[in-house]
Amino acid sequence: MADDVSGRGGVGAEAQGPWDGELRWLPWRGRGCSRGWAHGGKAKDKEWMPVTKLSCLVKDIKIKSLENYLFSLPIKESEIIDFFLGVFLKDEVLKIMPVQKQTNTGQCTRFKAFIAIRDYNGHIGLGVKCSKEVATAIRGAIILAKLSILPVHRGYWGNKIHKPHIVPCKVTGHCSSVLVRLIPAPKGTGIKLLMMAGIDDCYTSARGCTATLGGFAKATFDPISKTYNTHQSLCEEDPGSSCGYNIGVFI
Repeated sequence: MADDVSGRGGVGAEAQGPWDGELRWLPWRGRGCSRGWAHGGKAKDKEWMPVTKLSCLVKDIKIKSLENYLFSLPIKESEIIDFFLGVFLKDEVLKIMPVQKQTNTGQCTRFKAFIAIRDYNGHIGLGVKCSKEVATAIRGAIILAKLSILPVHRGYWGNKIHKPHIVPCKVTGHCSSVLVRLIPAPKGTGIKLLMMAGIDDCYTSARGCTATLGGFAKATFDPISKTYNTHQSLCEEDPGSSCGYNIGVFI
């Protein structure tokens, strides 16, 4: 009688512990398995709790675009970028390379990840992160890329037909020994990192050690960011504009 009860999963089954009636091992019923996936799989995404003043303004929808605050308030939380561009953002691993340093305990090896994040519509960011694990380095680089994202000022070649597709003027950027110069070009010319920023056509000129991808990517990102810094509209005073400092919110 007791055997029948244990086979049906009754009181006798509890005495058997992690074994069922057919002597099959059930790991989720054993000791020490009460955490993690035993509770029903992955944990749900936590609700975003804003910390900085800018994030509170964004969550209250008092700032409606990136361009309203990027020239005045720094981004401290990557969730702000997800709020505005989360659906359109795509990230790409440019390179993962091992780096080493000598310590008292011996040689320490870590991995450095270069990540570019973009929406192909005038926003791009570049992040670099070093960690002992590749996955941790990639996650950290994605967060840093979101924090460094910038809008890109674009222009036209000739008539204003379709969407803007080139840099508005000649710009130069550098990183270490690499010097990169971007020059407007007609349609039909394209470079990968520039196309991520929405610049479909561009001539480039580079000098220095361009074989080092990390420095080359940073040197290419530098002139892209300068296109927005030199935008003429930022020099015009607009008393009616509502940037982060003009919004009176007490936190």
